[in-house]
Amino acid sequence: QVQLVESGGGSVPAGGSLRLSCAASGRTFTIYMMSWFRQASGKEREFVSSINWSGAGTVYADSVRGRFTISRDITKNTIYLQMNRLTPEDTAVYYCALRPSAYAGYQYWGQGTQVTVSS
Repeated sequence: QVQLVESGGGSVPAGGSLRLSCAASGRTFTIYMMSWFRQASGKEREFVSSINWSGAGTVYADSVRGRFTISRDITKNTIYLQMNRLTPEDTAVYYCALRPSAYAGYQYWGQGTQVTVSS
C-alpha cells in the first residue's frame, strides 16, 4: 500500500505564495508520474500539474502555467508545488496523486490540503 501525505497548505492574501509538498511512502512501490489536482467548493476536481518521475517532464494547466512550478526529489519520493502570484480563484483543496506505471491510472491519492487565497 502506498501512502501520500500532503503538507504546506494555508491561507494567504492575493499575490502571495505557498509551497505544497507530497511525500510518498510504502513497502514497495514504483512511480511513473506524480501530479497535483485541486477541487474548489462546489466544483469538480481539476488537473493542476504533473511531473514524470524518470525524465522530470512537466505539464501544467493553462490556469497555473507561469505561476506554479512542480518539482520532485527522487531521494525522498516527494513532489513539490511552488505557487506564486496566487489569486482567490486558486482557493481549493489540493490533492497529490501517483501513477505507478504508464499503463495505470492514478491509483493513489493523498488526503488533500486546503489552500485559501483572500482578496
